[in-house]
Amino acid sequence: MLQLPPLALYVHIPWCVRKCPYCDFNSHEPNGAIPEQEYLRALIADLDTELPHAQGRRLQSIFIGGGTPSLFSAPGIGAILDAAERRIGFARDIEITLEANPGTVEQGRFQGFRSAGVNRLSIGIQSFDNAQLARLGRIHDRAAAIAAVHAARAAGFDNINLDLMHGLPDQTPAGAIADLALAVDLAPSHLSWYQLTIEPNTVFHKRPPPLPAEDTLDEIQQQGETVLAAAGFAQYEVSAYTQPGRQSRHNLNYWQFGDYLGIGAGAHGKYSLADGNRILRASKTRAPADYLSRRGDWRASEQAVEPAERPFEFMMNALRLVGGVPRSFYQARTGLAFTDLEPRWHDLVQRGLVHEASERLATTELGLRYLNSVLALLEPAAP
Repeated sequence: MLQLPPLALYVHIPWCVRKCPYCDFNSHEPNGAIPEQEYLRALIADLDTELPHAQGRRLQSIFIGGGTPSLFSAPGIGAILDAAERRIGFARDIEITLEANPGTVEQGRFQGFRSAGVNRLSIGIQSFDNAQLARLGRIHDRAAAIAAVHAARAAGFDNINLDLMHGLPDQTPAGAIADLALAVDLAPSHLSWYQLTIEPNTVFHKRPPPLPAEDTLDEIQQQGETVLAAAGFAQYEVSAYTQPGRQSRHNLNYWQFGDYLGIGAGAHGKYSLADGNRILRASKTRAPADYLSRRGDWRASEQAVEPAERPFEFMMNALRLVGGVPRSFYQARTGLAFTDLEPRWHDLVQRGLVHEASERLATTELGLRYLNSVLALLEPAAP
């Protein structure tokens, strides 16, 4: 029987100073001033429509992403958090993350965000190399990136994630490791270190930059993992590394097939309905102008995750985690018995790609490296 998992909230703020050529997120350069107050009213009204999906649960985490949420004022961010706490309620130890980009914040704004209730920052560095930052379309430079981390810490944040990419245009292993070493020296609690990929509907997709060869990418990955391990960062997810006890609880909820409400232009949500053994996925209308013009219904889509789809959906998330998830999560969060999946799982065990499913569901080191192949073998057969 399906059980209600933990609940999180994702808030999307869709504006950026400049759209980066690699970005496929729902982000938009503003045409004039950002309509902060109008958008805040829409967000809170959107949240009101989501309240039935909370089903008595308090929020375990909130992630305010974008776009560039740090373009909003601290009182604006505080208004969102106040509305969520009054309407749904917070777990005592709730994690509240705000994405911020260097060049859009200074210490005073960070202090305002901290006072508003944000207790974790995710700073979009991407690179410390000024030439790479220019190619990536970023509005900050190396000095601004370093200053942002110091300002965040001076403002009282001790839980800081840095986003850093590798496999950048023409990047060498030496260049990638220099970036990573500087990030490590700044002593964040968490690092999202991931390879640049070319996504559809981006400038880089239309005009691809010269990316490193596969053997160079492998060398960067191997050297980087050595650097991170030596600095005390443990890999717990495909592209996430953490100091002890500082995993992103919000992201863990995604990978563990938890529930999350999504509000804002283009936001996505997932809801379990235990009384009907149903799981729903929903998304909101993407264009900011369209979102602002709606009154009472911001949905672009809502569809059920059918029982036949749930095994793959669950594994697509859970197997991103290095340590996997407890076996008990499978039945609790899909409403299905694991016995139906056991033949395919046993085949993966024989191939050395996953561990025996006695207490946990997890890939081996080889399986994590070839995760897409593992998932392909778990994908449901076409009807």
